[in-house]
Amino acid sequence: MGTIHLFRKSQRSLVGKLAHEFRLVAADRRSWKILLFGAINLICIGFLLMWCSSTNSIALTAYTYLTIFDLFSLITCLISYWVMMKKPSPVYSFGFERFEVLAVFASTVLAQLGALFILKESAERFLEQPEIHTGRLLVGTFVALFFNLFTMLSVRNKPFAYVSEAASTSWLQEHVADLSRSICGIIPGLSSIFLPRMNPFVLIDIAGALALCITYMLIEINNYFAVDTASAIAIALMTFGTMYPMSVYSGKVLLQTTPPHVIGQLDKLLREVSTLDGVLEVRNEHFWTLGFGTLAGSVHVRIRRDANEQMVLAHVTNRLYALVSTLTVQIFKDDWIRPTLSSVPIANNILNISDHHIIPMPSLKAADNLNPVTSTPAKPGSPPPEFAFNTPGKNVSPVILLNTQTKPYGLGLNHGSAPYSSVLNQGLGIQGMGATQGFRTGFTNVPSRYGTNARGQPRP
Repeated sequence: MGTIHLFRKSQRSLVGKLAHEFRLVAADRRSWKILLFGAINLICIGFLLMWCSSTNSIALTAYTYLTIFDLFSLITCLISYWVMMKKPSPVYSFGFERFEVLAVFASTVLAQLGALFILKESAERFLEQPEIHTGRLLVGTFVALFFNLFTMLSVRNKPFAYVSEAASTSWLQEHVADLSRSICGIIPGLSSIFLPRMNPFVLIDIAGALALCITYMLIEINNYFAVDTASAIAIALMTFGTMYPMSVYSGKVLLQTTPPHVIGQLDKLLREVSTLDGVLEVRNEHFWTLGFGTLAGSVHVRIRRDANEQMVLAHVTNRLYALVSTLTVQIFKDDWIRPTLSSVPIANNILNISDHHIIPMPSLKAADNLNPVTSTPAKPGSPPPEFAFNTPGKNVSPVILLNTQTKPYGLGLNHGSAPYSSVLNQGLGIQGMGATQGFRTGFTNVPSRYGTNARGQPRP
């Protein structure tokens, strides 16, 4: 029994728990930089929203949503630091790594919802295009661009850095990669800058700023206000195309799927485990992504009866630990034991099959399908009838009981209430003496006298 507390402590509310965890994270010096950037981000978002209202530009609003996404990325970075501080608990036995996966998934989905909202507003503006004021348009563009790039390049965000590398490339990255190959074909010296896979966040920040600059120029030259709506649609599509692969990747992690790029390595390791000494079978294997870069799994291993469980467990864990950091291995020994024909020495008055030259089988229609020991139907290639399900007396070792009588050939088996000797006196297996009866042993013509063959004649 546990400790009895006379005065139970009052449980803290959700706000109190969040405040306690925030103080825990804020105590770490590494988080001070993130908190500073978060405060500056809030101030920048406030100014940008005011300039969006004064300019009446939907394109600048779409670009401001990228700054809001930067705020979500900073919160995700704080959650990553909090996860590293926390240890596994009885409730969360695998740790808290899935919280940062959930934070990345929520951030990317919210960014896509913002892009859908911009598309809806842009569709309404095509019907009635309002006038755009370019007073603060260019200023807001460069302020947002500078802060977004400064945040992405200054703060080391492990979750988003991993997702951007592990997720599939967006259509914007693919088009920029094709353009980079063309440029590097003309100027080979730029291959070190353009050919590596570009950061998708930096790419969308630069592309959005370029779209806003084109919008500012066309409005100032020709008062072409519809270009603002077109730029907003372009920024929204680029945002959606960039965030979608990341949300798909993080969503698959939340669904506990196996990453496609490690399936081949896992199959190779499982084949190596199946060839270990003492291992008979590897089954019920299941592997899933616990967090970003963390793989968990469970596997059942069937071993021989004479194998050392601890030794096999150590070898299996050593082989899989290189790829699966959190592993559960269940070892169980093979329990399929073939029973012997007799578990005690056979006495002299017990029937010995080797004493006879020929043992004729019963002339039944289904005699080919009967086992001569148990008369249980057996199929070619199937396991012995002792292991078949719904078989009478399965897993019971057949023991031949001794006969206390010294009369001719006691088989040691009782059939009904009549003694076996009385059955032999009725003429078992001898021509012209009674009806031939078949027993469970499958023997029909058995000599009725010790030292005689199947026809009742003395043996030579």
